[in-house]
Amino acid sequence: MNILVIHGPNLHLLKIRKPEIYGNLSLRQINDAIKKRAKQIGVNIRSFQSNCEGEIIDAITSHSKWADAIIINPAAYTHYSYAIRDAIEAVNIPTVEVHLTNILKRESFRRISVIKPVCKKRFFGEGVMSYIKALNYMAAYLRRK
Repeated sequence: MNILVIHGPNLHLLKIRKPEIYGNLSLRQINDAIKKRAKQIGVNIRSFQSNCEGEIIDAITSHSKWADAIIINPAAYTHYSYAIRDAIEAVNIPTVEVHLTNILKRESFRRISVIKPVCKKRFFGEGVMSYIKALNYMAAYLRRK
């Protein structure tokens, strides 16, 4: 099982940017936790981070033959990137949306997700555990297929 993990804009600033909101883990630490869990459950992971919408779309499409599933934290693109939404829909790879924070308890604009309709599920509000739960969910989903 191959799962592509995509981190959107500003997630490279984790641990620096508002740790009281986003937590004290760096993106490297989050990726390490994901890889550790992936190894435990027999999943191959490729992680990617970009601040650029086009690069995220390129990652989705260029991994379409490799990836059996996608876990994506689109970050700010969650709220308005129909281009990322369309790329996910086009490749037809099971996808899960992830957020570190509880986006439903934040500013009203953060509650809107144009990505949600093309995703199997969402995990949010639990920091790194949002990613781990998404990974566990996707592994179980792929095993059932």
